[in-house]
Formats: sequence, C-alpha cells, structure tokens
Amino acid sequence: MLEILKKRRAIRDYIDKDVEDEKLAILLEAATLAPNDRLREPWSFYVIKGEAKKRYEQLAEEYLNERFPTKPHLVESSLKVVKTTPVHIVVTSDIVPDDEDATKDNEFAVCCAIHSMWLAAEELGLGFVWRTRGVGLVHDDRLHEFVGSPENKKVIGNIFVGYPDEESLNKLKPSKRTSYTEKTTWL
Repeated sequence: MLEILKKRRAIRDYIDKDVEDEKLAILLEAATLAPNDRLREPWSFYVIKGEAKKRYEQLAEEYLNERFPTKPHLVESSLKVVKTTPVHIVVTSDIVPDDEDATKDNEFAVCCAIHSMWLAAEELGLGFVWRTRGVGLVHDDRLHEFVGSPENKKVIGNIFVGYPDEESLNKLKPSKRTSYTEKTTWL
C-alpha cells in the first residue's frame, strides 16, 4: 500500500480510450468502503460519459469563457483537458440540515472516498485527478444543476479518469514531499 501511495499522482493527460464500466464499478465500490461517521455513507456519484460528456463540455466552455474572457489560450487549453478526459465523476456529500458538525464529518468521509478511488485507480492502471476548481466547475451552481443533484448535497469534487498518456507520464517530475519528521510533534 505504501508503494501505491508513493506512486499516486494527479494524471491530467489521457489517451483516446474508453474506461470500461467494470473498472469504474471497482472505483465506485472502493469509494463506498471509506470510513464514515455513523455509517451515514454520505456520498453520491454522477458518472459523466458519452452524450452527457458532450453536454458537460458545452457547460465547461460557457463557464470558462465567462471566467476568463481575456484569456482565450487558457480557455482553449482547459477545454482540451475536458474534451480528452474519457470519464468525469462528480462526487457529492450529504448536507445534514441543522447539523453543521455532521455535515463536516460527511465532507471528510467523502474526501476519504475520493482518495480510496484514487488508490484503486492506480492499481487498475488508470489515471486520476481530483478537480476542485477551474475546469472541474465544483464551485459553480451549474455543475450541481447539471448532475440533477437533489437538495442537501454539496459537490466535493469532479474526478477526471482515463488511461494515462505514457509520454506525459514520462515527463512527470518526482513528487517532492516534506518528511513526516518535519510535520510531526510527538507528545
């Protein structure tokens, strides 16, 4: 497991190949095994592929043009990422009305679920990146409306999944991490 954690990277470049539904099912099952307070299982998943992905691309283009009206190159490069990513999975967390603590606990659990998916993706040979802003549209109400998410749900992330482009993988620099010894106080 430690080796998988060390290898885990945000993969943003994919080859033109569909991700099998069986592999997506494994990612989703891995997510549901994440720890969660009182077994509330506060996650929901919205898989975007095929025709829905084309509609998402239009939504992303509208959003990016509004957000970066003077940066057409940024819009173009961001749209390329959206269009070349085979599958998007929007992940939401349940909001517990009148219970802010439970709502936060749910968000933490959903973060664990997403990380479980990431580790499973590594094992399956899939690239994975957890988008929380920009082309992920996580903080834009239009994404919430797009997935038809009911009330009392908060979008936590838009996961981009596909088979990694080997050329891009070879260009990745080793991940630099601060040692736990510099971040840990033993009491």
